[in-house]
Amino acid sequence: MSDIAYVQELAQRLRDNVAQVIVGKDGVVDQLLVALFCEGHVLLEDVPGIGKTMLAKTLAASLGISFQRIQFTPDLLPSDIVGVSVYNRKTDDFEYRPGPVLAGIVLADEINRAGPRTQSALLEAMEERHVTVDGVEHALPYPFFLMATENPVELAGTFPLPEAQMDRFLIQVGMGYPEREEEREILHRFRTDNPLVRVRPVVGADEIRRAVSICREVYVHPVLEDYLLDLVQATRDDGGLDLGVSPRGSLAYYRTAQAFAAIQGRTYVIPDDLQQLATPVLRHRLIPGPDTRLHGTSVASVLEGILDRAPVPVEENWQEIAPPANALEMPAPIDASEAEGLENDLTLESPVTAVDGRSGEQS
Repeated sequence: MSDIAYVQELAQRLRDNVAQVIVGKDGVVDQLLVALFCEGHVLLEDVPGIGKTMLAKTLAASLGISFQRIQFTPDLLPSDIVGVSVYNRKTDDFEYRPGPVLAGIVLADEINRAGPRTQSALLEAMEERHVTVDGVEHALPYPFFLMATENPVELAGTFPLPEAQMDRFLIQVGMGYPEREEEREILHRFRTDNPLVRVRPVVGADEIRRAVSICREVYVHPVLEDYLLDLVQATRDDGGLDLGVSPRGSLAYYRTAQAFAAIQGRTYVIPDDLQQLATPVLRHRLIPGPDTRLHGTSVASVLEGILDRAPVPVEENWQEIAPPANALEMPAPIDASEAEGLENDLTLESPVTAVDGRSGEQS
């Protein structure tokens, strides 16, 4: 099995397992897998009751990794997340009691219900992959995958996430309402019991580590790199936005395109990959300007306009083309005697050109 086929098979295994519980959200599941294979984090933002927590718990159950769920509330403290040092009378010393963030997969449920101080306790873990308690660093397990949920319509008792923390989420996912027949299937599937209890792990940490390294090798054509950079720069120059995409966002865009191509079974990125990922990867990193807010225009609409105006590159082949086998072979050097003999041969064999342009003897 090739490396890309390995990633594709791994992704399909997770899709099938999640599909035992979640109905009709293949695109959303793919975005979560992209984040997982990029070592990133996901913000699930949508109205209540859509199934955000259920999706996060199902994906966690599909991975053979430690899992912790944190219910964010206004009275939650940073020490409730990262842990605390407790004095042990037997050893006459302080010992560290790990918090729930020291798990492979962490579900931060309704993250915007906690205060800014508690929210900021996740920043170090998300970016540095460790937490610091009383001046001592504690490494997080591998992989560390944070999935946070929030309800954008409930304003009472909530604290919006700051821009610095939003930028640390690789992807923002909106699930949306199910189709009519999909909702009928949900009614039937959950009629007697919760199918989540039957989900078993199908992928381990070592497999994820290998998939991450394979995704990093997916080829991105220089023309597509220019297209990506043009889109990023356009967000910084657009008058409807106060804040464009950061370099961290550019790197996130690049890596997600690689991972998305890999789970589709391709060793190279195509323009469609960048177009499909623009909204989930870039939208939450943008801040609308005064005119945009005044006219009630959404950031998503501004981003769609940027995508429409940017010329889409056209190339017959986006794959990496290997150079010919002898392209890098240098000709062997020739010595002086060989050079003199070669010069004599050319002199004897070269035709004499007449004045009128015909080959032959001089007239």
